[in-house]
Amino acid sequence: MTEPHEHPAPGGHAGDQHSGHGAGPGASWRMAVQATLHCLTGCAIGEVLGMVIGTAAGLSNGVTIALAVVLAFIFGYALTVRGVLRAGVPVRQAVKVALAADTLSITVMEIVDNAVMVLVPGAMHAGLASWLFWGALAFAFAVAFVVTVPVNRWLIARGKGHAVVHAYHRRLTRPRRRTTRR
Repeated sequence: MTEPHEHPAPGGHAGDQHSGHGAGPGASWRMAVQATLHCLTGCAIGEVLGMVIGTAAGLSNGVTIALAVVLAFIFGYALTVRGVLRAGVPVRQAVKVALAADTLSITVMEIVDNAVMVLVPGAMHAGLASWLFWGALAFAFAVAFVVTVPVNRWLIARGKGHAVVHAYHRRLTRPRRRTTRR
């Protein structure tokens, strides 16, 4: 007699194991870290660009931060939209997915990293050639990353945030059936 075996749950995952792609109570820290790294990438591109433009142009701290935040959201959303579009989703729906998936994550990251930049004495006025400016910015990103990972895990566990994006990414990354040659 054969032993009974488990059948995969709907969505192709067995039990509570989500292999880093599912949502629900078993949402992994690994998936949250990946989602936060994705968010950090877009935020960092926009943030650095905004800080460089604002600092180089001699803009006030408030205007520089506003520019950096706007660009962080634009680049953060753009990276998500790009990935979802690759899955064949229409542009309008891809934008909606990005807004739903990334808004809270980017908001938390921006609040934290900009607060750190303002709190580091002299960082905002240090200038682009200063180690203080770049060191403070790197530190701000690290702190924002640590604070945002649990936020993303919470979202993913509820089937929100990057759990939604991963559903589209799975369309692109499903393993193809291998045929054996005889």
